[in-house]
Amino acid sequence: MTSPAKATKASVVTALSYRDPDRALRILTDTFGFAEHSVYRDDAGKLMHAELSFGNGMIMIGPVSDKGFGAMMREPSKIGGVTATVYAIVTDPDAHHARSVAAGLEIVMPLRDEFYGGREYSCRDAEGHIWTFGTYDPWTPK
Repeated sequence: MTSPAKATKASVVTALSYRDPDRALRILTDTFGFAEHSVYRDDAGKLMHAELSFGNGMIMIGPVSDKGFGAMMREPSKIGGVTATVYAIVTDPDAHHARSVAAGLEIVMPLRDEFYGGREYSCRDAEGHIWTFGTYDPWTPK
């Protein structure tokens, strides 16, 4: 079977919802290093949708909502944890870790070297989503 994926920059994009998407946008850009690709606000200036790039990957964020697609999503605080996490490949996990600590984010798994290769750490953002940043690259030949 041929792949159904479109040959594009990033074939998989995850989406997360936040009670305070502006605060999330600041953490994601200032601390984690994402870049704003597109940010859409309503007439009152409320963030309604943002697309953030990280290398050739992308995430989308928006406000918590009980309408449309948002009605199918659950906040980590509402379910007592998360159902998925995000792993981002970085060049310097030690420096990245230091920025997360300086921003006051909860480190849930310390900076470590993994048996399968790579150095990484995991943290919880301000609304409970779990992020892992490390050097492990599954695309690199072993």
